[in-house]
Amino acid sequence: MVDPKSLFSLSDHLEALSKEGDPLEILQQAVDFEYFRAWLVEGLGYGDGARGGRPPFDPVMMFKALILQAQHNLSDARMEFMIRDRLSWMRFLGLSLGDRTPDENTIRHFRNRLTETGTLKRVMKAFDWQLQKKGYIPMSGQIVDASLVPAPKQRNTEGEREAIKSGKSAKEIWPGEPAKAAQKDIDARWTLKIGGKVRYRADGTPLPMIALPVFGYKSHISIDRRFGFIREMAVTSASAADGRLLRQVVSTDNTGSEVWADSAYRSKRNEKWLSDRTLTSRIHRRKPMGKPMAKATARANAAKSSIRAHVEHVFAHQKNRFGLFIRTIGLARAEAKLTLCNLAYNFNRLIFHERRESMG
Repeated sequence: MVDPKSLFSLSDHLEALSKEGDPLEILQQAVDFEYFRAWLVEGLGYGDGARGGRPPFDPVMMFKALILQAQHNLSDARMEFMIRDRLSWMRFLGLSLGDRTPDENTIRHFRNRLTETGTLKRVMKAFDWQLQKKGYIPMSGQIVDASLVPAPKQRNTEGEREAIKSGKSAKEIWPGEPAKAAQKDIDARWTLKIGGKVRYRADGTPLPMIALPVFGYKSHISIDRRFGFIREMAVTSASAADGRLLRQVVSTDNTGSEVWADSAYRSKRNEKWLSDRTLTSRIHRRKPMGKPMAKATARANAAKSSIRAHVEHVFAHQKNRFGLFIRTIGLARAEAKLTLCNLAYNFNRLIFHERRESMG
């Protein structure tokens, strides 16, 4: 039996959290989580309970738990602990003291089920519809970019690396070691991250750049210029060329025709593809080989950069606040991780706009 005094004390604690400005209460008010229930139930394939057994956890509650996990970059085991540990999290999830809480296996299975059925992608699109109903219509053009997301480094022999590049599965590469094969990520790749701004000598030749090796995946997104929400996304290995993903992340739903991107996206094929869809390219122009960049081109690129920089703020938010890092194995699970991260960012972006609107 629960002591009435302890319930009164719990109520006082929760009231104090609210007075301090619990960000999860603000999130709960800004996002209609019940809006996602139909998509979640359909994707999970829940039955009517006629066969008996322990009833599953509420899908909306579990989805909210995945958002919390994405915002704090927690492992499944750590997520299990934090749900039990934090009163504000329990309130956000609709749990009371004494309620059964999901363990790490339940969290993992729920996320995997949403991944396997493609439900996460549909939920992200459903939230975009919710945004548009609130008046946040994609407008003023769109900005495209990609960012590297590291994953745990793999220690493979030269022969194993060649087998991975040839397209063999983990079971084929390590046939007698199922445990080892299960821990090997054959989808992630190494690439070089070129850091810093390109600087040139007086004669127009570029100065050497710093190149850092990165192992993992690449997050490709496009945001609308007006509100800054992530509208489209794609996930590839870290070695994928940015320009090849332009068609997957550019949307024709934006009321503006302009598309901003860095020079990695400039190619004759991409320019023609944009033109065929009456979209206006605002993609950076490359410096001519062995020649200094024309002043007019440099000024045009600088003007584009002032707009394109907004998409960098998205990646900075995800990496600095969410601590973005791929803990899972395989492209499908990496895509699920980044989809949840992009949803979490959009939720925070909505709170930003709602607060600004309320303050006038």
